Amino acid sequence: MDAPAQGPTRDLPRLMSAAPILSMTGINRRFGTVVALQDVSATVYPGEVLGIVGESGSGKSTLLRMMNLEDSPDSGDYRLAIPGSAGNLFDLDRYARRMLCARHIGIVYQNPHLGLLMENSSSGNVAERLLIAGERRFSVLRSRAREALDASEFPLERMDARPVELSGGMQQRVQLAKAIALEPALLLLDEPTTGLDVSVQALVLDTLKRLQRDRAITMVLVSHDLGVIRTMADRVMVMRKGRVVEEGLADQIFQDPQHPYTQALVHAKL
Repeated sequence: MDAPAQGPTRDLPRLMSAAPILSMTGINRRFGTVVALQDVSATVYPGEVLGIVGESGSGKSTLLRMMNLEDSPDSGDYRLAIPGSAGNLFDLDRYARRMLCARHIGIVYQNPHLGLLMENSSSGNVAERLLIAGERRFSVLRSRAREALDASEFPLERMDARPVELSGGMQQRVQLAKAIALEPALLLLDEPTTGLDVSVQALVLDTLKRLQRDRAITMVLVSHDLGVIRTMADRVMVMRKGRVVEEGLADQIFQDPQHPYTQALVHAKL
């Protein structure tokens, strides 16, 4: 079997000595007769990268949308240890959800069209997030958009280019800049490298690893690609048909998977 993966921290005892930043319990969601999530719970600790893996239809992206308050479960509880947050976040109204997410949660979607205004400038897309959070000074908007684009390793000479004019990899960098512009407590990544060339995937992952190392950003990464999960994650949740079938340290999951479904995933990759 392959040598142990070298992820960003691999220091779960240190991570778990702190109180969790995210706690979800008893999440259930049906779409008609389809069970999308069944009694799912998740915990994420400050500075940790949690990887969620599973085949299409496993419920991983539905769970991520719940974390971003884009959807509500039929039942369940969601709490974040951030300033001004108390109680079950699913009880918040639409405006309160929008403001909480704008200030404290960043997200990068697989499809850039979901996260960007494709006809606006790249810097304008980043500034939009700052505007939602209340910033109105043009000089500050411009400066902070530039800083975020630079941190995402976007070429600054193209900061006024529209995303529709950019490659897929550059579009993902604009999404990432928008997501980190307010230094969120939580960064959600939904298949951020899917559809990109292998070389571009590697560059995007390198940027994410650098950001996590330098800023200790707490991340939840959803992917069907075990290579991406192995590269990035400290801890892994394996989902199948709306349920969590296995969870543990990334090294343990990849070296000694316990559930037959996880074993099949890992062995298919190796």
